[in-house]
Amino acid sequence: MAIEESHVPVLFREAVDALNIMPGGTYIDATLGRGGHSAEILRHLNDQGRLICFDRDPRAIELGKEKFASDDRVSIVHRPFSEMSSALTQEANPINGVLMDLGVSSPQLDQAERGFSFMRDGYLDMRMDTTQGESAAQWLARVDEAELVQVLFDLGEEKFARRIARAIVLEREETKLESTLQLAAIVAQATPKKDKHKHPATRTFQAIRLHVNQELVEVSQALPQALELLAQGGRLAVISFHSLEDRIVKRFIRKHSTPNLPPRNIPVTEEHYLTPLKSIGKAIKPSKEEIARNPRSRSSVLRIAERTAVPLNAGVMHAR
Repeated sequence: MAIEESHVPVLFREAVDALNIMPGGTYIDATLGRGGHSAEILRHLNDQGRLICFDRDPRAIELGKEKFASDDRVSIVHRPFSEMSSALTQEANPINGVLMDLGVSSPQLDQAERGFSFMRDGYLDMRMDTTQGESAAQWLARVDEAELVQVLFDLGEEKFARRIARAIVLEREETKLESTLQLAAIVAQATPKKDKHKHPATRTFQAIRLHVNQELVEVSQALPQALELLAQGGRLAVISFHSLEDRIVKRFIRKHSTPNLPPRNIPVTEEHYLTPLKSIGKAIKPSKEEIARNPRSRSSVLRIAERTAVPLNAGVMHAR
């Protein structure tokens, strides 16, 4: 418990500042985690302010309810952030900011029984929500070899995907594959060329986790909902931890902040330059000091955008 509660989120100050919080506003923490961002957002809100927290992890929900039990400004929702819109059908207040801290959290990595880490022995679970869905062990027990190769290659960007997939399939024919260290050993043995700066199982664990939780799908579904929910001037702040997530966020912001200009031979009017989002600043990365304190932060990147007054369906032309 002490370890979980003392966890400080990556890009903590930068992410909260990015929301440009209004004291009486309504905000969404789409990834409650251990409540670090939420507690800081609440510190900026007055009695009229409101915070709605989402998380798939039952442990995060349990701790969040304990932590904010006496705060009437907080609502905690045990649902994935891809269900924001349907969960807020009764929400009357405009949303002034949405914060998403993507990926797996340090407390989740540090709990061996969750199965996220190849550094600790535990059951190969990897589910964000342990109350539903298929665990990594269950998926690996049945997945077709060709599909496994595709997942490792696409989601893990693993160049030895075929060798690793073959080794996993051969292993499961002999014994049950249910342990994190067991999987890590299989991957290490199947990897002919090791990266001295990275454990050989890093990409495989990432790929399986992303697939089991459908994390990229979740992000792709959540971003349009956040845009639709945001009031004029509301901020979207997203922290990503690897290139696949960040690419989705970057393209989404670019798509909705780039003018829909007509072909060159058609006159351009002012309305063609209007966009529903405005990109705020450049991507923010952790400082050297933060990376020194928390090496897991080194791959993180924060992107920020602001909702404009332009309707979502404005403009129908393709960008030049």
